[in-house]
Amino acid sequence: MTQKTCLSRRQFLRAGSLAVGWGLLGASPARAGTVSAGGDKPNVLFIAVDDMNNDLGCFGHPLVKSPGIDRIAQRGTRFERAYCQFPLCSPSRSSLLTGLRPDATRVFDLQYHFRQDLPDVVTLPQMFLKNGYYVARVGKMYHYGNPGDIGTNGLDDRISWGERFNPAGRDKTALEPDIMNYTPKRGLGSAMAFLADKTGTDEQHTDGKVADQAIRLLEQHKGEPFFIAAGFYKPHCPWVTPKKYFDLYSMNDITLPAITLQTPDDYPAPALASTRPWPYFGVTHEQARECKRAYYAAISFVDAQIGRLLDAVDRLGLRDNTIIVFWSDHGYHLGEHGLWFKQSCFEESARVPLIVSVPGQKTAGRSSSRPVELVDLYPTLADLAGLKPPGCLDGFSLRPLIEDPQAPWEHAAFTQVQRGEDPGHSVRTEQWRYTEWAFGKKGVELYDHEHDPQELHNLAKDAKYADVVARMKALLKQVHPTSVPGGNAIPGTREKFCN
Repeated sequence: MTQKTCLSRRQFLRAGSLAVGWGLLGASPARAGTVSAGGDKPNVLFIAVDDMNNDLGCFGHPLVKSPGIDRIAQRGTRFERAYCQFPLCSPSRSSLLTGLRPDATRVFDLQYHFRQDLPDVVTLPQMFLKNGYYVARVGKMYHYGNPGDIGTNGLDDRISWGERFNPAGRDKTALEPDIMNYTPKRGLGSAMAFLADKTGTDEQHTDGKVADQAIRLLEQHKGEPFFIAAGFYKPHCPWVTPKKYFDLYSMNDITLPAITLQTPDDYPAPALASTRPWPYFGVTHEQARECKRAYYAAISFVDAQIGRLLDAVDRLGLRDNTIIVFWSDHGYHLGEHGLWFKQSCFEESARVPLIVSVPGQKTAGRSSSRPVELVDLYPTLADLAGLKPPGCLDGFSLRPLIEDPQAPWEHAAFTQVQRGEDPGHSVRTEQWRYTEWAFGKKGVELYDHEHDPQELHNLAKDAKYADVVARMKALLKQVHPTSVPGGNAIPGTREKFCN
């Protein structure tokens, strides 16, 4: 594609979204005031976590303890309906950091690198590097095998960074032989496995070392504009943390979602294909509860390290000139629909925690219910920092929603997955989720989030909702035009996008 063509595509999406934007928006007040980036070159602290869902205090969870992340929410805008583009580490991170959807990056698995197809694309951190910023990565930002690649560069992009740091702690170097794995046929990076470390400190674990190194960089570069990316590895499995974080949660408080004893017959088969055997990979109900407790312990552990970063920002006097972004690469199932992990198009997998804090914003502490995407972060940060982004980005700046969380917003959110050669494409508006499997040949789903937030009742075959299905199909087609009979969506045949 040429740049001109790409810009026309964005204009088409905007016009199309307005045309079928029924139900996306409600009446909204005038803007609450513009935000200030806090200087000619505001700093950016870019905080990523791995496999974290929205079970956080600031997102309303009654049990999970997340005071560090809650502090970011108090200082910024919490996006209640934020979605990844592909609920798997490498495709999601590649899309966020290039600003392009998986159809453009052609990253659909954990091995393919976007530079193979887009050698000259300018990534988000690369844009800051080209504009005179100190740019560094600590830990996992692009894909790493977790825990296999801890301590290495993983599937990194060298030219995105000025400096790179790859810490490894005792969770990787000493404790792996002691981990309890309830799914022993699966490697630790995709297992229901955990360990409560009785003797190690936070600083001895990998994520503690990520925080330590990021704090050193803040101290060393506080006098120049910086883009520091702190990539934490938890709560990705195996869930290994100091024991005190397990102690935060009583097993008496850990419950699993109710599921039927049989696979639901109103779900298309690909919808439940991410967990085999169904449910819970065959582990027992009690073992699954133990794993859920361990996952929450991992959230609280990484949250404590994020809290240390915020303490450093405040101590160093950086708060008034530093944009803070907190995001996860995708969500995570903890038994919903009988599923575990990710790679589904259900809400638990596609939805992510996303918070943006900007110096001087008058709407700090508020939330937005508009559907937004991780690909929106690239144009957002370019906008807030006053930088010119590439012309072909697929997302839109979130600045209007930071200034007024309920501002008009004519965009939906799109997520996709692969089931072998068959794609699943999903679109989310404020009320509806619509999903097609293999362009509808292997099933269609429609959920009404006003009345069914758990996505338990598929309305796609109900004649009363035929008009809704038709409209959602048209909305999906705007971003995935091959999602019609006869279209070709096999990875490797995608049209190339401009840089």
